Amino acid sequence: MYGMIHQAARDLAVARLGEAEWERLLAREGLSGRHFIGVEYYSDAETMRLVSLISERLGCDMAETFYHFGRYWIDFAGASAYGRVLQMAGGDLETFISNLDRMHASIKSNMPRAALPSFEVVASGPAAIEVLYRSERQRLAPFVHGILSAVAERFGEAVRVSYVERDGGVLFTLARLPAAA
Repeated sequence: MYGMIHQAARDLAVARLGEAEWERLLAREGLSGRHFIGVEYYSDAETMRLVSLISERLGCDMAETFYHFGRYWIDFAGASAYGRVLQMAGGDLETFISNLDRMHASIKSNMPRAALPSFEVVASGPAAIEVLYRSERQRLAPFVHGILSAVAERFGEAVRVSYVERDGGVLFTLARLPAAA
C-alpha cells in the first residue's frame, strides 16, 4: 500500500493516543519516518503490522481499529490532494459509490502499484443500497464498513451498514434509517 495509508494511520493514532505516545510506539518498534512517505509503496505486511501495533495500543481488535480507520480515511483523503477527486465522485451517496471505480482509476494513474478494490452497486431502492466489494486483499471489510458509514454521513444519510461474504467478495447493505425528527 502507498504511504498515504500510513500517514492516515499515523494521524489517527496521534489523534487517539497523543504525539508523545505515538513517538514511544515508533521507538519501541524501531519504526521511523521512512514508513510514512506518501508516494512510497509499502508491503501489505508492513501496513498490517502498523495497524496491528495501533490496535494493540488502543486496546481494540483489528476489526474495530479498521472500522475507525475507515471512518477517519474519508476526512483524511478529503483534506489531501485527492479531495477534489472525492468531490467530483458524486453529489449523493449512491452516485458516489457507483463512481468509486472511476475515481480509483484516476488515482491509479498517480499510484501505478496500487491494488485498488472494486465496488459495484448491485441493488438500490428507497430502503437500502447493496454494494459488492471485491479486493485481492483480505480482512479489510471493517475498513470499508467505516468508509461507507462516513460517506453516508457526509451526504446526510442515516444508514445501518452490515455485510456478508458473497460471490468472491463482500456484500454490504446500507439500510436507510428514518430521518430524525
